[in-house]
Amino acid sequence: MATDRDFIDYVAEQIALGSRLTYRKMFGEYALYVDEKVVAFVCDNSVFIKPSAAVALLGAELPKRPPYPGAKDYPVVDELLDDTDAIRALMLETAALMPAPKPKKAAAAPRKPHK
Repeated sequence: MATDRDFIDYVAEQIALGSRLTYRKMFGEYALYVDEKVVAFVCDNSVFIKPSAAVALLGAELPKRPPYPGAKDYPVVDELLDDTDAIRALMLETAALMPAPKPKKAAAAPRKPHK
């Protein structure tokens, strides 16, 4: 079952980071970005945060399960969706620990025709 658009809108509203939080559809599911860094995935209407020291500190008790068949277990933050302060703090702390996004490659210059 793919994630509903209403659910991803609800998640973004609950995290309440405005334009700092973006999401992109990937393979029928979504990746969540804070300041252009991937911090979580939304799969089957559940939010899976990337494992990090922030999760160990702020969400050690969170349940874990794979976001899709064959994936490793990720902490599931669904129980924090009703606690805007807690989920926002976890997302911000996770983003702070993630590497900066790689610079995008410039578009290749068009080839000149052979004479």
